[in-house]
Amino acid sequence: MPRIPPNIFGAAFGWAGLAGTWSAAGGAGLAPQWIAQALLAIAAVIWVAALVAYLACALGHGVLRDDATHPVLGPFLSLALISPMILASTGIAPLAPATGAVLTDLFIVLTVIHGSWFTGQLIYGDYALDQLHPGYFLPTVAGGLVAAMTAGAVGQPVLGHVMFGYGVVCWFVLGSIILARLFFRPALPAALTPTLAIEVAPAAVASLAWFGLNGGKIDGVAQFLAGYGMLIVLSQVRLLPMFLRLKFTISFWAFTFSWAAVASVALHWLVITRPSGYIALAWIVVVAITVLIGAITVRSIVALAAGTLFPPRPAAAPSAAAPALQPQESVTGAREAH
Repeated sequence: MPRIPPNIFGAAFGWAGLAGTWSAAGGAGLAPQWIAQALLAIAAVIWVAALVAYLACALGHGVLRDDATHPVLGPFLSLALISPMILASTGIAPLAPATGAVLTDLFIVLTVIHGSWFTGQLIYGDYALDQLHPGYFLPTVAGGLVAAMTAGAVGQPVLGHVMFGYGVVCWFVLGSIILARLFFRPALPAALTPTLAIEVAPAAVASLAWFGLNGGKIDGVAQFLAGYGMLIVLSQVRLLPMFLRLKFTISFWAFTFSWAAVASVALHWLVITRPSGYIALAWIVVVAITVLIGAITVRSIVALAAGTLFPPRPAAAPSAAAPALQPQESVTGAREAH
């Protein structure tokens, strides 16, 4: 059995994000809601399959603890808990409100426990700045903001506001550290370069959470979030040459939920503000994100059949005890080569 990495859970997360975009289109009267529900069902099947495959591999190889504390892979385990929050709140709650709310709360609690443990592990463990990557947003930032979004969806606004604060403060703290690492340290290795797409997610998911808590109004907070979101989305254009050179791996799923969240926010703004031609623009957004996630799904199936989907397990990289700095010319060289 191949060593299945924790970022396998990104597939279900991405399909749940696509369902969210189609749900936003459905709410605006642009598409039938059954499409979103069908996509959620696919996400649920993928999540179950990923959970079974990952646990069989991790327990069989005895690497579950190692994965949880691994400086590269560790953050991705949180997706096993974050994705079910969306599935429960938007897939189950509309059909069985009490069951959906209970399951949503259960996974919110588990996400908070894991995020708190992960934060303590960062303090306790032996990590180095160069091991940091945007996937570190997942346990607390994505966990907190998705929890806020889903709590609002099941009618728990107080819990939603609490989790919104949890996620936003973690975003401010971790975001500054991650950007400092990306700005001033050597470039990420190719296997982790797709995680740069996760940079667009915090502002987008925070916007979706806030819309769910404030009744969908574009108020001062939504405008504030849109300002930073615009910066970080447009900055990704400069990264396109780097993305286009990458060899396809399972890490490409980092593009899916991140950009699906951006698409959902764009739809919300288009529907509320109604600029000229907004319906055509909305459909361009929906089709674009559907094609992106569909293409990554097809490439993943092809790579899985060819046995190339899962890259070799990444090394732990330099520990905190290793020399922290390299000569400036080495840093420059690494970036130019990348």
